[in-house]
Amino acid sequence: MKNIKKIIAVMAAMAIIFSFAACSKQADEPSTATAKTYKIGICNYVDDASLNQIVDNIQSRLKTVGQQNNVTFDVTVENCNADASVMNQIISNYISNQYDLMIGVATPVAVAMQSATEGTDMPVVFSAVSDPVGAGLVASAEAPGANITGTSDYLNTDAIMDLIFANDPDAKNIALLYDMGQDASKTPIENAKKYLDDKGIGYKEYTGTNVSEVQQAIPTIIKDKCDAVFTPTDNTIMTAELSIYEDLAKAGIPHYTGADSFALNGAFLGYGVDYAALGRDTADMAADILVNGKDVASYPVKFFDNGTATINTDTAAALGYDMDAVTKASTPFCTEIKTITTAESFE
Repeated sequence: MKNIKKIIAVMAAMAIIFSFAACSKQADEPSTATAKTYKIGICNYVDDASLNQIVDNIQSRLKTVGQQNNVTFDVTVENCNADASVMNQIISNYISNQYDLMIGVATPVAVAMQSATEGTDMPVVFSAVSDPVGAGLVASAEAPGANITGTSDYLNTDAIMDLIFANDPDAKNIALLYDMGQDASKTPIENAKKYLDDKGIGYKEYTGTNVSEVQQAIPTIIKDKCDAVFTPTDNTIMTAELSIYEDLAKAGIPHYTGADSFALNGAFLGYGVDYAALGRDTADMAADILVNGKDVASYPVKFFDNGTATINTDTAAALGYDMDAVTKASTPFCTEIKTITTAESFE
């Protein structure tokens, strides 16, 4: 009987030991709970250096934020290549597949997403919309008022005009090169006209709705002996830049533009926002809405500083410019000057 009691006591003690060991093992092991997943659909308007840089930074930032918050962002990226029917199909697929949030890169995509989700509570975050109020996307920058908000690459046109005349005080004939169908170009072009009218400087408009038409405009610009070319944040011209910059440089005509990606692709000077930062902040806004329940209707649009001038040193040399002289002339009109050499895309 005593032996049986001893055996029972030993077995009970061993059970307690194993119980503690199991608890200890469970405490040491990482949690196997599944992280919440949010589906985000991104539609990029066209394949160009600026917009691609935005998309890349949205994706990388969402990955980081997801790890920080123990959530997963399941991101799908589509590019409609400026085709409205493809764009609408991409958006329709995101909606029918019940994505948690959509991101529209560039004004045409944002407008299409707004139209497709009107009257719903599906959140939309736009990126690189130059004039969100003028495009009718938001009631005001401070209080969007509906299911859409985002980041803006609003362009300070006067600053670019100042840079043109800082580097060539004698310029008398300015070419305004843009796509009339791009909403992002309308306000900057009107601002450029006003600036030039006030200074009594001549100008002429040259337009194209695709790369071929833009290329066809260049010989006319050269024939008209324009002193400089101005282009705002226009995605059509951006797409064509690699195919036009050499002809302009050979003709001695500097191209002043509204983004550093133009300078990357060969334009003499790009002035505007940091698109990598714009992409990261777009991702932060999307995460804030999904993870923290931020109210889209009261989430202010975020604007960026337009103070950086990026100069292509290859093109400056082809134009016969002295970089020291260019830097000295440009410094009073921007907060920072960066240099870049010609390439197809950012590394």
